[in-house]
Amino acid sequence: MTTFVDRVELHVAAGNGGHGCASVHREKFKPLGGPDGGNGGRGGDVILVVDQSVTTLLDYHHSPHRKATNGKPGEGGNRSGKDGQDLILPVPDGTVIQDRNGEVLADLVGHGTRYVAAQGGRGGLGNAALASARRKAPGFALLGEPGDVQDIVLELKTVADVALVGYPSAGKSSLISVLSAAKPKVADYPFTTLVPNLGVVTAGSTVYTIADVPGLIPGASQGKGLGLEFLRHVERCSVLVHVLDTATLESHRDPLSDLDAIEEELQQYGGLDDRPRVVVLNKIDIPDGQDLADLVRSDLEERGFRVFEVSAVARQGLKELSYALAEIVAAARAARPKEEATRIVIRPKAVDDAGFTVTREGEGLFRVRGEKPERWVRQTDFNNDEAVGYLADRLNRLGVEEQLMKAGAHAGDGVAIGPEEDAVVFDWEPTMMAGAEMLGRRGEDHRFEAPRPAAQRRKDKQAERDEAEREYDEFDPF
Repeated sequence: MTTFVDRVELHVAAGNGGHGCASVHREKFKPLGGPDGGNGGRGGDVILVVDQSVTTLLDYHHSPHRKATNGKPGEGGNRSGKDGQDLILPVPDGTVIQDRNGEVLADLVGHGTRYVAAQGGRGGLGNAALASARRKAPGFALLGEPGDVQDIVLELKTVADVALVGYPSAGKSSLISVLSAAKPKVADYPFTTLVPNLGVVTAGSTVYTIADVPGLIPGASQGKGLGLEFLRHVERCSVLVHVLDTATLESHRDPLSDLDAIEEELQQYGGLDDRPRVVVLNKIDIPDGQDLADLVRSDLEERGFRVFEVSAVARQGLKELSYALAEIVAAARAARPKEEATRIVIRPKAVDDAGFTVTREGEGLFRVRGEKPERWVRQTDFNNDEAVGYLADRLNRLGVEEQLMKAGAHAGDGVAIGPEEDAVVFDWEPTMMAGAEMLGRRGEDHRFEAPRPAAQRRKDKQAERDEAEREYDEFDPF
Protein backbone atom coordinates (compact mmCIF):
# COMPACT_ATOMS: atom_id res chain seq x y z
CA MET A 1 0.00 0.00 0.00
CA THR A 2 1.23 3.50 -0.86
CA THR A 3 2.62 5.32 2.19
CA PHE A 4 4.56 8.14 0.53
CA VAL A 5 3.24 10.49 -2.15
CA ASP A 6 5.17 13.54 -3.31
CA ARG A 7 3.03 14.70 -6.24
CA VAL A 8 -0.75 15.04 -6.44
CA GLU A 9 -3.34 16.95 -8.42
CA LEU A 10 -5.72 18.73 -6.09
CA HIS A 11 -9.14 20.12 -6.95
CA VAL A 12 -10.07 22.93 -4.57
CA ALA A 13 -13.27 24.97 -4.40
CA ALA A 14 -13.80 27.95 -2.14
CA GLY A 15 -17.17 28.66 -0.56
CA ASN A 16 -19.81 30.74 -2.31
CA GLY A 17 -20.89 34.04 -0.82
CA GLY A 18 -24.34 34.18 0.73
CA HIS A 19 -27.09 36.14 -1.01
CA GLY A 20 -28.22 39.47 0.37
CA CYS A 21 -31.77 39.76 1.70
CA ALA A 22 -34.52 42.07 0.40
CA SER A 23 -36.78 42.82 3.33
CA VAL A 24 -38.96 45.70 4.61
CA HIS A 25 -39.37 46.34 8.31
CA ARG A 26 -42.91 45.97 9.56
CA GLU A 27 -44.44 46.57 12.96
CA LYS A 28 -47.72 47.83 14.42
CA PHE A 29 -48.65 51.33 13.21
CA LYS A 30 -45.57 51.21 10.98
CA PRO A 31 -46.26 48.64 8.23
CA LEU A 32 -43.52 49.97 5.90
CA GLY A 33 -40.67 50.92 8.19
CA GLY A 34 -37.95 50.91 5.57
CA PRO A 35 -35.53 48.30 4.17
CA ASP A 36 -33.85 46.01 6.71
CA GLY A 37 -32.39 43.18 4.63
CA GLY A 38 -28.98 41.99 5.86
CA ASN A 39 -25.85 41.18 3.86
CA GLY A 40 -24.79 37.67 2.91
CA GLY A 41 -21.76 36.06 4.53
CA ARG A 42 -18.39 35.63 2.81
CA GLY A 43 -17.49 32.20 1.46
CA GLY A 44 -14.64 30.30 3.10
CA ASP A 45 -11.13 30.28 1.58
CA VAL A 46 -9.03 27.20 0.84
CA ILE A 47 -5.61 27.80 2.41
CA LEU A 48 -2.48 25.64 2.20
CA VAL A 49 -0.29 25.90 5.30
CA VAL A 50 3.12 24.33 5.95
CA ASP A 51 3.00 21.94 8.90
CA GLN A 52 6.22 20.36 10.15
CA SER A 53 4.34 17.27 11.36
CA VAL A 54 3.22 16.46 7.80
CA THR A 55 5.79 14.66 5.63
CA THR A 56 3.76 13.35 2.70
CA LEU A 57 0.89 14.31 0.39
CA LEU A 58 -0.80 10.94 0.91
CA ASP A 59 -4.06 12.38 2.28
CA TYR A 60 -4.62 14.41 -0.88
CA HIS A 61 -3.80 11.40 -3.04
CA HIS A 62 -6.79 9.56 -1.55
CA SER A 63 -9.08 12.62 -1.27
CA PRO A 64 -8.17 15.10 -4.04
CA HIS A 65 -11.43 17.10 -3.92
CA ARG A 66 -11.60 19.72 -1.17
CA LYS A 67 -14.24 22.43 -0.66
CA ALA A 68 -14.71 25.20 1.88
CA THR A 69 -18.12 26.05 3.32
CA ASN A 70 -20.50 28.62 1.84
CA GLY A 71 -21.51 31.87 3.46
CA LYS A 72 -25.02 32.08 4.88
CA PRO A 73 -27.65 34.38 3.30
CA GLY A 74 -28.67 37.59 5.02
CA GLU A 75 -31.97 37.89 6.86
CA GLY A 76 -34.48 40.56 7.72
CA GLY A 77 -33.98 42.76 10.74
CA ASN A 78 -30.53 43.82 9.46
CA ARG A 79 -29.10 40.38 10.29
CA SER A 80 -26.05 39.52 8.20
CA GLY A 81 -25.32 35.94 7.22
CA LYS A 82 -22.50 33.99 8.84
CA ASP A 83 -19.18 33.81 6.99
CA GLY A 84 -18.12 30.45 5.61
CA GLN A 85 -15.34 28.64 7.48
CA ASP A 86 -11.89 28.65 5.87
CA LEU A 87 -10.55 25.23 4.92
CA ILE A 88 -6.96 24.81 6.17
CA LEU A 89 -4.96 22.13 4.33
CA PRO A 90 -1.63 21.19 5.97
CA VAL A 91 1.22 20.41 3.56
CA PRO A 92 4.86 19.36 4.09
CA ASP A 93 7.69 21.86 4.19
CA GLY A 94 9.04 22.32 0.68
CA THR A 95 5.75 21.94 -1.20
CA VAL A 96 5.63 23.67 -4.58
CA ILE A 97 2.21 24.70 -5.94
CA GLN A 98 1.74 24.76 -9.70
CA ASP A 99 -1.17 25.21 -12.06
CA ARG A 100 -2.03 22.54 -14.61
CA ASN A 101 0.27 24.18 -17.16
CA GLY A 102 3.29 23.85 -14.87
CA GLU A 103 3.53 27.51 -13.86
CA VAL A 104 4.72 27.88 -10.27
CA LEU A 105 2.16 29.70 -8.11
CA ALA A 106 3.90 29.42 -4.74
CA ASP A 107 6.88 27.74 -3.08
CA LEU A 108 6.03 26.96 0.54
CA VAL A 109 9.15 26.75 2.70
CA GLY A 110 9.14 27.33 6.44
CA HIS A 111 6.69 26.35 9.15
CA GLY A 112 3.47 28.37 9.00
CA THR A 113 3.96 29.63 5.43
CA ARG A 114 0.55 29.83 3.78
CA TYR A 115 -1.00 30.29 0.37
CA VAL A 116 -4.64 30.99 -0.49
CA ALA A 117 -5.33 28.46 -3.23
CA ALA A 118 -8.97 29.47 -3.73
CA GLN A 119 -10.63 32.63 -2.45
CA GLY A 120 -14.18 32.60 -1.14
CA GLY A 121 -16.87 34.61 -2.88
CA ARG A 122 -18.09 37.92 -1.53
CA GLY A 123 -21.44 38.04 0.18
CA GLY A 124 -24.19 39.97 -1.57
CA LEU A 125 -25.42 43.27 -0.13
CA GLY A 126 -28.90 43.38 1.37
CA ASN A 127 -31.38 46.05 0.42
CA ALA A 128 -30.62 47.97 3.63
CA ALA A 129 -27.05 48.50 2.43
CA LEU A 130 -28.27 49.48 -1.04
CA ALA A 131 -30.64 52.18 0.23
CA SER A 132 -29.71 55.78 -0.51
CA ALA A 133 -31.31 59.19 -0.76
CA ARG A 134 -32.34 58.40 -4.36
CA ARG A 135 -33.23 54.76 -3.74
CA LYS A 136 -35.09 54.81 -0.45
CA ALA A 137 -36.58 51.32 -0.57
CA PRO A 138 -34.75 48.96 -2.94
CA GLY A 139 -36.90 46.00 -3.81
CA PHE A 140 -33.89 43.81 -4.53
CA ALA A 141 -30.59 42.60 -3.06
CA LEU A 142 -27.32 41.51 -4.60
CA LEU A 143 -26.44 37.85 -5.04
CA GLY A 144 -23.39 36.30 -3.43
CA GLU A 145 -20.40 35.66 -5.68
CA PRO A 146 -19.30 32.11 -6.41
CA GLY A 147 -16.01 31.04 -4.85
CA ASP A 148 -12.90 30.27 -6.86
CA VAL A 149 -12.51 26.77 -8.30
CA GLN A 150 -8.94 25.71 -9.06
CA ASP A 151 -7.08 22.63 -10.25
CA ILE A 152 -3.58 22.75 -8.80
CA VAL A 153 -0.60 20.41 -8.61
CA LEU A 154 1.24 19.91 -5.33
CA GLU A 155 4.83 18.75 -5.68
CA LEU A 156 7.00 17.99 -2.67
CA LYS A 157 10.69 18.89 -2.86
CA THR A 158 12.49 17.75 0.25
CA VAL A 159 14.12 20.51 2.28
CA ALA A 160 17.55 19.07 3.17
CA ASP A 161 21.10 20.43 3.43
CA VAL A 162 22.83 17.30 2.12
CA ALA A 163 21.62 14.86 -0.53
CA LEU A 164 23.10 11.38 -0.93
CA VAL A 165 23.00 10.20 -4.55
CA GLY A 166 24.30 7.08 -6.18
CA TYR A 167 23.49 3.74 -7.75
CA PRO A 168 21.07 1.34 -6.08
CA SER A 169 22.72 -0.68 -3.26
CA ALA A 170 25.66 1.76 -3.03
CA GLY A 171 25.07 2.04 0.72
CA LYS A 172 23.21 5.33 1.00
CA SER A 173 20.60 4.03 3.43
CA SER A 174 23.26 2.42 5.59
CA LEU A 175 25.22 5.67 5.62
CA ILE A 176 22.27 7.82 6.70
CA SER A 177 21.37 5.30 9.39
CA VAL A 178 24.80 5.62 11.06
CA LEU A 179 25.19 9.38 10.57
CA SER A 180 21.77 10.15 12.06
CA ALA A 181 18.98 8.58 14.04
CA ALA A 182 17.01 7.74 10.89
CA LYS A 183 16.11 4.07 10.45
CA PRO A 184 15.56 3.46 6.74
CA LYS A 185 15.07 0.02 5.29
CA VAL A 186 18.43 -1.64 4.51
CA ALA A 187 18.75 -4.78 2.38
CA ASP A 188 21.13 -6.36 -0.12
CA TYR A 189 19.01 -5.90 -3.26
CA PRO A 190 18.54 -2.93 -5.62
CA PHE A 191 15.84 -0.28 -5.05
CA THR A 192 15.43 -1.10 -1.39
CA THR A 193 14.74 2.59 -0.83
CA LEU A 194 11.47 3.56 -2.48
CA VAL A 195 10.96 6.93 -0.80
CA PRO A 196 13.38 9.68 0.32
CA ASN A 197 14.60 9.31 3.91
CA LEU A 198 15.52 12.28 6.08
CA GLY A 199 17.91 12.35 9.00
CA VAL A 200 19.29 15.03 11.33
CA VAL A 201 23.04 15.14 11.92
CA THR A 202 24.86 17.06 14.66
CA ALA A 203 28.53 17.86 14.06
CA GLY A 204 29.95 20.19 16.69
CA SER A 205 27.78 23.31 16.77
CA THR A 206 26.27 22.68 13.34
CA VAL A 207 23.02 20.78 12.92
CA TYR A 208 21.97 19.85 9.39
CA THR A 209 19.59 17.53 7.60
CA ILE A 210 20.63 14.79 5.23
CA ALA A 211 18.42 13.09 2.62
CA ASP A 212 18.82 9.63 1.17
CA VAL A 213 17.43 9.73 -2.39
CA PRO A 214 16.30 6.47 -4.04
CA GLY A 215 18.96 4.93 -6.29
CA LEU A 216 19.70 6.47 -9.67
CA ILE A 217 20.54 4.62 -12.86
CA PRO A 218 21.43 5.77 -16.38
CA GLY A 219 18.33 7.28 -17.96
CA ALA A 220 16.88 8.42 -14.62
CA SER A 221 16.30 11.96 -15.93
CA GLN A 222 14.09 10.47 -18.68
CA GLY A 223 12.08 8.34 -16.26
CA LYS A 224 14.02 5.09 -15.96
CA GLY A 225 14.06 3.45 -12.57
CA LEU A 226 12.91 5.75 -9.77
CA GLY A 227 15.11 8.72 -10.65
CA LEU A 228 12.62 10.99 -12.37
CA GLU A 229 10.20 10.61 -9.47
CA PHE A 230 12.74 11.67 -6.85
CA LEU A 231 15.39 13.83 -8.51
CA ARG A 232 13.31 16.83 -7.46
CA HIS A 233 14.23 16.04 -3.86
CA VAL A 234 17.85 17.09 -4.41
CA GLU A 235 17.00 20.55 -5.80
CA ARG A 236 17.06 22.36 -2.45
CA CYS A 237 20.23 20.76 -1.02
CA SER A 238 23.41 22.71 -0.31
CA VAL A 239 25.80 19.87 -1.16
CA LEU A 240 25.60 16.68 -3.20
CA VAL A 241 27.33 13.57 -1.88
CA HIS A 242 28.19 10.86 -4.41
CA VAL A 243 28.12 7.51 -2.60
CA LEU A 244 30.23 5.11 -4.70
CA ASP A 245 30.30 1.36 -4.18
CA THR A 246 33.87 0.06 -4.09
CA ALA A 247 32.78 -3.57 -3.66
CA THR A 248 30.24 -3.97 -6.45
CA LEU A 249 29.84 -7.44 -7.90
CA GLU A 250 28.90 -6.18 -11.36
CA SER A 251 31.86 -6.51 -13.69
CA HIS A 252 30.92 -3.58 -15.95
CA ARG A 253 30.85 -1.09 -13.07
CA ASP A 254 33.53 0.76 -11.12
CA PRO A 255 33.47 3.96 -8.98
CA LEU A 256 34.63 6.24 -11.82
CA SER A 257 32.06 5.02 -14.34
CA ASP A 258 29.33 5.20 -11.68
CA LEU A 259 30.29 8.79 -10.93
CA ASP A 260 30.23 9.74 -14.61
CA ALA A 261 26.83 8.11 -15.12
CA ILE A 262 25.21 9.85 -12.13
CA GLU A 263 26.75 13.22 -13.08
CA GLU A 264 25.32 12.82 -16.57
CA GLU A 265 21.83 12.30 -15.14
CA LEU A 266 22.18 15.31 -12.85
CA GLN A 267 23.32 17.38 -15.82
CA GLN A 268 20.34 16.22 -17.88
CA TYR A 269 17.94 17.07 -15.03
CA GLY A 270 19.45 20.56 -14.76
CA GLY A 271 19.69 23.22 -12.10
CA LEU A 272 22.36 21.53 -9.96
CA ASP A 273 25.62 22.74 -11.51
CA ASP A 274 26.31 25.24 -8.72
CA ARG A 275 26.12 22.69 -5.88
CA PRO A 276 29.44 21.55 -4.37
CA ARG A 277 30.18 17.82 -4.69
CA VAL A 278 31.74 15.40 -2.24
CA VAL A 279 32.67 11.80 -3.07
CA VAL A 280 32.28 9.01 -0.53
CA LEU A 281 33.98 5.70 -1.29
CA ASN A 282 31.88 3.23 0.68
CA LYS A 283 32.44 -0.40 1.81
CA ILE A 284 36.18 -0.12 2.46
CA ASP A 285 35.79 -2.76 5.19
CA ILE A 286 35.88 -5.33 2.36
CA PRO A 287 39.49 -6.04 1.23
CA ASP A 288 38.73 -5.62 -2.46
CA GLY A 289 36.83 -2.45 -1.62
CA GLN A 290 39.83 -0.87 0.11
CA ASP A 291 42.10 -1.79 -2.78
CA LEU A 292 39.75 -0.25 -5.34
CA ALA A 293 39.37 2.89 -3.20
CA ASP A 294 43.15 3.32 -3.10
CA LEU A 295 43.27 2.89 -6.86
CA VAL A 296 40.68 5.54 -7.81
CA ARG A 297 41.23 8.12 -5.07
CA SER A 298 43.96 10.00 -6.92
CA ASP A 299 41.85 10.19 -10.11
CA LEU A 300 38.92 11.62 -8.17
CA GLU A 301 41.08 14.22 -6.43
CA GLU A 302 42.52 15.28 -9.79
CA ARG A 303 38.95 16.04 -10.89
CA GLY A 304 38.64 18.41 -7.93
CA PHE A 305 36.50 16.26 -5.60
CA ARG A 306 36.98 15.98 -1.86
CA VAL A 307 37.16 12.23 -1.25
CA PHE A 308 36.29 10.34 1.94
CA GLU A 309 36.77 6.62 2.48
CA VAL A 310 34.15 5.19 4.82
CA SER A 311 32.49 2.00 5.92
CA ALA A 312 28.92 2.34 7.14
CA VAL A 313 28.97 -1.20 8.50
CA ALA A 314 32.29 -0.90 10.36
CA ARG A 315 31.64 2.82 11.12
CA GLN A 316 34.98 3.92 9.73
CA GLY A 317 35.67 7.47 8.54
CA LEU A 318 32.24 8.76 9.58
CA LYS A 319 33.39 11.53 11.93
CA GLU A 320 35.62 13.16 9.32
CA LEU A 321 32.82 13.00 6.75
CA SER A 322 30.25 14.42 9.16
CA TYR A 323 32.38 17.42 10.13
CA ALA A 324 33.38 18.10 6.52
CA LEU A 325 29.73 18.21 5.46
CA ALA A 326 28.94 20.50 8.41
CA GLU A 327 31.66 22.90 7.25
CA ILE A 328 30.23 23.05 3.72
CA VAL A 329 26.66 23.50 4.97
CA ALA A 330 27.69 26.31 7.35
CA ALA A 331 29.51 28.10 4.52
CA ALA A 332 26.46 27.76 2.25
CA ARG A 333 24.17 29.16 4.93
CA ALA A 334 26.48 32.12 5.54
CA ALA A 335 26.57 32.88 1.80
CA ARG A 336 22.80 33.07 1.51
CA PRO A 337 21.35 36.59 1.46
CA LYS A 338 19.67 37.54 4.69
CA GLU A 339 15.92 37.64 4.57
CA GLU A 340 14.72 41.21 4.52
CA ALA A 341 11.78 42.43 6.51
CA THR A 342 8.48 42.24 4.70
CA ARG A 343 7.92 45.35 2.62
CA ILE A 344 4.61 46.64 1.43
CA VAL A 345 4.71 47.31 -2.30
CA ILE A 346 2.16 49.80 -3.60
CA ARG A 347 1.36 49.61 -7.29
CA PRO A 348 -1.07 52.43 -8.12
CA LYS A 349 -3.20 52.07 -11.21
CA ALA A 350 -2.51 54.21 -14.23
CA VAL A 351 -4.47 57.44 -14.33
CA ASP A 352 -6.08 56.41 -17.61
CA ASP A 353 -7.05 52.91 -16.42
CA ALA A 354 -10.83 52.70 -16.69
CA GLY A 355 -10.97 49.30 -15.00
CA PHE A 356 -12.51 47.59 -18.03
CA THR A 357 -12.02 47.12 -21.76
CA VAL A 358 -14.44 47.12 -24.68
CA THR A 359 -13.45 45.15 -27.77
CA ARG A 360 -15.31 44.53 -31.00
CA GLU A 361 -15.77 40.87 -31.96
CA GLY A 362 -17.25 40.52 -35.38
CA GLU A 363 -20.23 42.37 -36.78
CA GLY A 364 -22.63 43.66 -34.16
CA LEU A 365 -20.97 42.09 -31.11
CA PHE A 366 -18.92 43.84 -28.43
CA ARG A 367 -17.28 42.26 -25.39
CA VAL A 368 -16.76 44.01 -22.06
CA ARG A 369 -14.05 42.63 -19.75
CA GLY A 370 -13.07 43.95 -16.35
CA GLU A 371 -13.17 42.99 -12.69
CA LYS A 372 -15.98 45.33 -11.72
CA PRO A 373 -18.40 44.73 -14.63
CA GLU A 374 -17.99 40.96 -14.37
CA ARG A 375 -18.46 40.99 -10.60
CA TRP A 376 -21.55 43.18 -10.88
CA VAL A 377 -23.07 40.80 -13.42
CA ARG A 378 -22.47 37.81 -11.12
CA GLN A 379 -24.21 39.67 -8.28
CA THR A 380 -27.32 40.59 -10.30
CA ASP A 381 -30.62 38.73 -10.04
CA PHE A 382 -31.87 38.94 -13.63
CA ASN A 383 -35.33 37.84 -12.56
CA ASN A 384 -35.75 41.18 -10.79
CA ASP A 385 -36.26 44.14 -13.12
CA GLU A 386 -35.18 46.65 -10.50
CA ALA A 387 -31.92 44.75 -9.95
CA VAL A 388 -31.29 44.84 -13.70
CA GLY A 389 -31.90 48.58 -13.69
CA TYR A 390 -29.44 48.98 -10.82
CA LEU A 391 -26.85 47.06 -12.89
CA ALA A 392 -27.47 49.37 -15.85
CA ASP A 393 -26.93 52.40 -13.61
CA ARG A 394 -23.63 51.03 -12.31
CA LEU A 395 -22.33 50.21 -15.78
CA ASN A 396 -23.32 53.65 -17.03
CA ARG A 397 -21.56 55.40 -14.14
CA LEU A 398 -18.45 53.32 -14.78
CA GLY A 399 -18.38 54.58 -18.37
CA VAL A 400 -19.24 51.37 -20.20
CA GLU A 401 -21.94 53.02 -22.30
CA GLU A 402 -19.62 55.84 -23.33
CA GLN A 403 -16.90 53.38 -24.38
CA LEU A 404 -19.39 51.31 -26.35
CA MET A 405 -20.35 54.43 -28.31
CA LYS A 406 -16.70 55.21 -28.98
CA ALA A 407 -16.17 51.65 -30.19
CA GLY A 408 -18.93 52.09 -32.74
CA ALA A 409 -21.79 50.24 -31.06
CA HIS A 410 -25.34 51.00 -32.23
CA ALA A 411 -28.73 50.33 -30.70
CA GLY A 412 -29.57 46.63 -30.99
CA ASP A 413 -25.96 45.42 -31.12
CA GLY A 414 -25.03 42.51 -28.87
CA VAL A 415 -22.93 43.23 -25.78
CA ALA A 416 -21.29 40.36 -23.88
CA ILE A 417 -19.94 40.97 -20.38
CA GLY A 418 -17.45 38.36 -19.21
CA PRO A 419 -15.31 35.62 -20.79
CA GLU A 420 -16.51 33.75 -23.83
CA GLU A 421 -17.39 30.57 -21.92
CA ASP A 422 -19.36 32.36 -19.19
CA ALA A 423 -20.74 35.66 -20.43
CA VAL A 424 -24.02 37.52 -20.10
CA VAL A 425 -25.21 38.77 -23.51
CA PHE A 426 -27.86 41.41 -24.07
CA ASP A 427 -29.04 43.75 -26.82
CA TRP A 428 -27.68 47.21 -26.14
CA GLU A 429 -29.99 50.20 -25.95
CA PRO A 430 -28.24 53.52 -25.23
CA THR A 431 -29.38 55.22 -21.99
CA MET A 432 -31.85 52.42 -21.52
CA MET A 433 -34.23 52.32 -18.59
CA ALA A 434 -34.88 48.99 -16.98
CA GLY A 435 -36.78 47.68 -14.03
CA ALA A 436 -37.54 50.69 -11.92
CA GLU A 437 -39.98 52.31 -14.39
CA MET A 438 -42.75 50.40 -12.68
CA LEU A 439 -41.93 52.35 -9.52
CA GLY A 440 -41.67 55.73 -11.27
CA ARG A 441 -38.21 57.16 -11.55
CA ARG A 442 -35.44 54.60 -10.93
CA GLY A 443 -34.59 54.26 -7.27
CA GLU A 444 -37.82 55.84 -6.02
CA ASP A 445 -40.78 54.04 -4.48
CA HIS A 446 -44.18 55.76 -4.38
CA ARG A 447 -45.08 53.69 -1.31
CA PHE A 448 -42.79 55.91 0.76
CA GLU A 449 -44.00 59.23 -0.58
CA ALA A 450 -46.00 61.61 1.64
CA PRO A 451 -49.78 60.81 1.61
CA ARG A 452 -51.98 63.00 -0.64
CA PRO A 453 -54.79 65.09 0.85
CA ALA A 454 -58.21 63.42 0.98
CA ALA A 455 -59.73 65.86 -1.52
CA GLN A 456 -56.97 65.15 -4.03
CA ARG A 457 -57.39 61.39 -3.60
CA ARG A 458 -61.17 61.68 -4.25
CA LYS A 459 -60.53 63.80 -7.30
CA ASP A 460 -58.00 61.35 -8.71
CA LYS A 461 -60.33 58.42 -8.08
CA GLN A 462 -63.21 60.12 -9.89
CA ALA A 463 -60.88 60.85 -12.83
CA GLU A 464 -59.95 57.16 -13.00
CA ARG A 465 -63.66 56.15 -13.04
CA ASP A 466 -64.43 58.66 -15.80
CA GLU A 467 -61.53 57.34 -17.87
CA ALA A 468 -62.74 53.77 -17.42
CA GLU A 469 -66.27 54.70 -18.54
CA ARG A 470 -64.95 56.43 -21.68
CA GLU A 471 -62.91 53.37 -22.62
CA TYR A 472 -65.96 51.16 -22.12
CA ASP A 473 -68.19 53.35 -24.30
CA GLU A 474 -65.55 53.49 -27.04
CA PHE A 475 -65.20 49.71 -27.29
CA ASP A 476 -68.83 48.72 -26.58
CA PRO A 477 -69.96 46.78 -29.70
CA PHE A 478 -73.63 47.52 -29.00
